[in-house]
Amino acid sequence: MKKKVLLMGKSGSGKTSMRSIIFANYIARDTRRLGATIDVEHSHVRFLGNLVLNLWDCGGQEAFMENYFASQRDNIFRNVEVLIYVFDVESRELDKDMHYYQSCLEAILQNSPEAKIFCLVHKMDLVQEDQRDLIFREREEDLKRLSKPLECTCFRTSIWDETLYRAWSSIVYKLIPNVKELEQSLNQFANIIDADEVLLFERATFLVISHCQRRPHRDVHRFEKVSNIIKQFKLSCSKLAAQFQSMEVRNSNFAAFIDMFTSNTYVMVIMSDPAIPSEATLINIRNARKHFEKLERVSQAQSTIAK
Repeated sequence: MKKKVLLMGKSGSGKTSMRSIIFANYIARDTRRLGATIDVEHSHVRFLGNLVLNLWDCGGQEAFMENYFASQRDNIFRNVEVLIYVFDVESRELDKDMHYYQSCLEAILQNSPEAKIFCLVHKMDLVQEDQRDLIFREREEDLKRLSKPLECTCFRTSIWDETLYRAWSSIVYKLIPNVKELEQSLNQFANIIDADEVLLFERATFLVISHCQRRPHRDVHRFEKVSNIIKQFKLSCSKLAAQFQSMEVRNSNFAAFIDMFTSNTYVMVIMSDPAIPSEATLINIRNARKHFEKLERVSQAQSTIAK
């Protein structure tokens, strides 16, 4: 199942850097050596086995942008599932940014009116910390107003923290065909083993694709932090020619188990009951694996029929 994803925004807004971090295993500091995208760069990213993101990274130089809305209009904006528009929060040409965004919306409305729209207010690390909430809220209000009659979802992002993972997890979540069944099964699994929390990660990107929370937690950014940390650890392992398969982290308050789950996912289980031995949780993960593998096979079969 292919889903066309347009990644757009002015040159220098950070589109290719974020794509490289999420899908090509770059770390933030290495993105400095990436050059500007020339015209449209196509990539096919396999996600969860049967879902292929047909990613169009559109160069943001003025000549290219004008071309997208003129001679290439139908080709660029036809059959789009998702438009991701990236704004540099410190851009000195905000009016021009907004003009290009509106031109995108007009073309989407004409060619792909069902497309989901996401706006990323990027490079938020460059804004003074005490000003970030205010600036983001103002931009979000402007963008939502400009987007009508279409609806847009806005995220603040930076390649230097967990916000990038949060935004892309939310975007990809909207593209997963059987996500409700996944969530239902994850809830049942968490209830059966009395887990505080269970998370499902996509295997290659380590984006969170589903989760179940049964007890409150004060850190609302924990999923993205864990994604970031484990992905970096996994990359460090591969550099040493070692393969990351599983991990257990334990202290006096909880035990966290991260394990390869299906052929396309990792699972993380958080347990705070000290009476439950590690072996019991690991056996439960192993037993649940068969059910989730069956779910994946059914989803893949449905996708094949849909084609």
